[in-house]
Amino acid sequence: MAFECDYIWMNGEFVPFAEAKVHFLTSSLHYGTSLFEGIRSYSTPEGPAVFRLKDHINRLIKSAHILGIQDLPYSFEEMYEAALEITRKNNMEECYIRPLIYISVGGWNLSVEGVTINMGIACWKWNNYLGEAALINGVRANVSSFARHHANIMMTKGKVAGNYVNSVLAKTESMRLGFDEAIMLDSQGNVSECTGENLFTVRNGVIYTPPRNSVLEGITRESIICLAKDLGYEVVEETITRDQLYISDEVFVSGTAAEVIALSQIDFRQIGTGKTGPVCASLQAAYSDAIHGRNSKYEHWLDYIYQKEENSLAS
Repeated sequence: MAFECDYIWMNGEFVPFAEAKVHFLTSSLHYGTSLFEGIRSYSTPEGPAVFRLKDHINRLIKSAHILGIQDLPYSFEEMYEAALEITRKNNMEECYIRPLIYISVGGWNLSVEGVTINMGIACWKWNNYLGEAALINGVRANVSSFARHHANIMMTKGKVAGNYVNSVLAKTESMRLGFDEAIMLDSQGNVSECTGENLFTVRNGVIYTPPRNSVLEGITRESIICLAKDLGYEVVEETITRDQLYISDEVFVSGTAAEVIALSQIDFRQIGTGKTGPVCASLQAAYSDAIHGRNSKYEHWLDYIYQKEENSLAS
């Protein structure tokens, strides 16, 4: 997979891909003090549209607030328009969009006080994060030896780059053990989330998911909860233990990159039938309809790259 495009938006300008660089002595590179979002654009009958772009930009701004950055160089409206512009400039329809806010000057005293903030946005073609076969067969996971960050150690509601070292440690360990994904427990030993996805279980037709206090408040997670309720499922946010995963009828994960994928096996224990179960399959279909503009009920989740007047920012 090539993370390439013709242009990257950097500080208000379209820069050729090979020229989109930051200096080696950029403190965010050394200390992980950058903020990012993962966003997707999909083809629809009305043209390509970005899924829940406004919500992603809002979360990016909140991540900066969590880190303590007081002044951003771009407004919500400017970030929103730039995300649409970069996809148009690169003539992309189905793609992954990555905005990144970082410290360009200062920050060497381990503080965000008095720093200069820069921003870039790239986009590239990216298929399913865990592989197309995973849609049917699911993927194998294990419970990682690395716990999820404690909320008073790292601010877990912000997409801060440094937070993801935690995920890298867990995912690398799991892949070297022969698994596809890692499940992380919280500081109390209860199920939190995977390295880049939120987690759901199904028992007797009821969907359960860990409470928000221990997880990143995923935009896809919120979408899945909404879709599940609209399909008639009961969704319960409550503490989940490791052994409850083993006896679930289904376990599945959600995220912008992964979309909706079942976990077929956890810690060498088959989950349900060992393939994507009926609840997960129904949510895969509902999510696919929503992101591809095939269900008008979720039209408000779509921001069109080539906007019609009724789909403008003001709507």
